[in-house]
Amino acid sequence: MEFDVISDMVKKAAAAQNKLETYSQKQIDSIVKAIAKTVYDNAEVLARMAVEETGIGIYVDKVNINRNKARMIWLSLKGKKSVGVLSEDPVNGIIELAKPMGVVGAFTPFTSPVITPVSNAMLAVKARNSIIIAPHPLARKCAFYSVELINARLKALGAPENIIQTVEEPNFENISELMSAVDVVIAAGDTSVIKSAYESGKPAYGSGTGNVQCIIDRDADLGEAIGKIVAGRILDNGIVCSGEQMIIVHDDDFEAAVRELEVRGAYFVCDTEEVSRLRKYLFRDGDSAQKRCVGRPVSVLADEAGIKADVSVRLFVVETAGNDDPFCRAKMCPVIGIMRYRTFEEAVETAAMNLEIDGAGHSAVIHSHNADHIRYAGEMLKVGRLLVNQNSAEMSGGSYFNGLAAATVFGCGTWGNSIISGNLSYMHLMNITRISSVIEGAAEPSDEEIWG
Repeated sequence: MEFDVISDMVKKAAAAQNKLETYSQKQIDSIVKAIAKTVYDNAEVLARMAVEETGIGIYVDKVNINRNKARMIWLSLKGKKSVGVLSEDPVNGIIELAKPMGVVGAFTPFTSPVITPVSNAMLAVKARNSIIIAPHPLARKCAFYSVELINARLKALGAPENIIQTVEEPNFENISELMSAVDVVIAAGDTSVIKSAYESGKPAYGSGTGNVQCIIDRDADLGEAIGKIVAGRILDNGIVCSGEQMIIVHDDDFEAAVRELEVRGAYFVCDTEEVSRLRKYLFRDGDSAQKRCVGRPVSVLADEAGIKADVSVRLFVVETAGNDDPFCRAKMCPVIGIMRYRTFEEAVETAAMNLEIDGAGHSAVIHSHNADHIRYAGEMLKVGRLLVNQNSAEMSGGSYFNGLAAATVFGCGTWGNSIISGNLSYMHLMNITRISSVIEGAAEPSDEEIWG
């Protein structure tokens, strides 16, 4: 019975976690490093397997994503304390001790079948948890093989068996049973899975929908900004959830922006009939982009939507006048919307309205050197991340060049129905015991000191 399979997996995970809890910081870090290095060393075969199994994305991009994320996440964890005393505050008499949460259940999307489960495994083990990964049914083979490679290397290290397991049959019954049996849940990808995680009765971290709005200020280098936006939108055929989705540019710069887009391989879909055909193809059953379009190259989109575009085209650009147009929503394929603004305040308001409809709490970008404008956008936009002069697809999940936590799960705050608004880190998978001692010399303050 499926119930027995999941129950057995959880028992094995709990036993492994009990052993892992006794490990030193050095032992834990050696395991986490081995997980990252396995993916780095096998980046090509895992990327090939992901493309072949899911039928989406770009092989070369997946190779780079596997390598870069493995390096970056390990570097972000290297040297960080997760065993024993985390901090001591003698002034306030507080000592913080790290404690694991137990068994983590992680549910991953088919758009990121390798690096997302592996990233979650690194974070979980760093905090001395075991983890059971439930991959998307369309990507279970490459997820299973990734863990198989990792476990072979961990066995050579002498690490406890069953630290990382994979559900071989990730159907609805197994996923539901796993959610109710583990100690904490991480859910990314399909909104139904995330909703189920929140309803499981267990603590859960979920990643929301990305609909990254990109504001180009008047003082920005237009070519540089467009270059970063295009690079982010076409990465892995647009399936990265933090990828750029909408360009918001000043009316006076609109034509120049379109030229910059075309120089970088974009096709400006301006014919009314072509726009209508593309809209109908992408959003046939409503406002959400169709799953059949996810991660498909422009050549396939053009052929199936009936658009005559050169084979060299890498991106479709569509002008939209308002947020009632589905092109203002998330499109997980190489298609991006573009809108005009007259004042900076209007640009921010446009981004805010688009986020309210789709992508609330996730991420936005501003290309600007105006500190007041940057701060204003930060104050007005309900997002967990506002990137300044950066490529969102590659840098929202942490970078060597910014201070965001290296991760593949993006908290979207209460705006996006998430408990965290930052990137998921190993600290989110850790309990903390606080030893509180009496503060020497402390005295009760007078009423004047309190109320005066």
